Amino acid sequence: MEKAKVAIIARAGLETLLEGAIQTRIGTPYGPSPIITIGKVGRKDVAFLPRQDEGQDTPPHKVNYRANIWALHILGVERILATDFVRGINPHLAVGGFVVPHDIIDLTKHRITTFYDEAPVIQVDGANPYCPDLRKFLLSATRKVAKKVLSEAVYVCTEGPRYETLAEIRMYHKLGCDIVGMTGVPEPFLARELGICYATICSVINLAAGRRRRLSAEEVSRVTMKAMEKLQQILKSTIQKMPERGRCHCLKVLATARI
Repeated sequence: MEKAKVAIIARAGLETLLEGAIQTRIGTPYGPSPIITIGKVGRKDVAFLPRQDEGQDTPPHKVNYRANIWALHILGVERILATDFVRGINPHLAVGGFVVPHDIIDLTKHRITTFYDEAPVIQVDGANPYCPDLRKFLLSATRKVAKKVLSEAVYVCTEGPRYETLAEIRMYHKLGCDIVGMTGVPEPFLARELGICYATICSVINLAAGRRRRLSAEEVSRVTMKAMEKLQQILKSTIQKMPERGRCHCLKVLATARI
């Protein structure tokens, strides 16, 4: 089986940045993974996992997140770079901007967010859901590509598939949330339980309810295509320039997690 220390989780289409790619599907205790593409970015072996299929036919609350993360674990992945398309809550955010969140609020309702849902009891520290070291590399690459980058932000993840009400957005804003999306949970929590570094780059493709004018579906599609081009550049630069993983704190989270 091919191995890779770095993985990308993103919308189908970004796998084109890999060279010499092969495809595989991995069986896990939670079901089969999507088709994973493994190839090179520079000299590094990288695995690309599409969060949802090419047609985006799987709603966010139905994605098999545990199978996805476990499959990458089997491949030997140590670092995950994720991408996400979100809606802006922070009034200073504009459509087309990029955000590298540092924290997250989980408001999902029915998703299994752990590999440890049976004995023994494992409670992983959630103080830093996104790897600080990986965030630094991602931020450095993003600033060279995008003019508008929010370097710290709180991501609120909702269950979906519906969008938020006006009252919900007002509540999220009062809670200090900057962006809202539906696919941000439980990936960072699952990665953390396996000692995998995880960080995400978010593209603002629309504004949340009540935050100025929302874009039409056609306009959102255009913004998304432009964002995909920049995301390829950001991911490629991040992967090429980041060194091998050192003594990251993400490796140690399980040491004190068993009750």
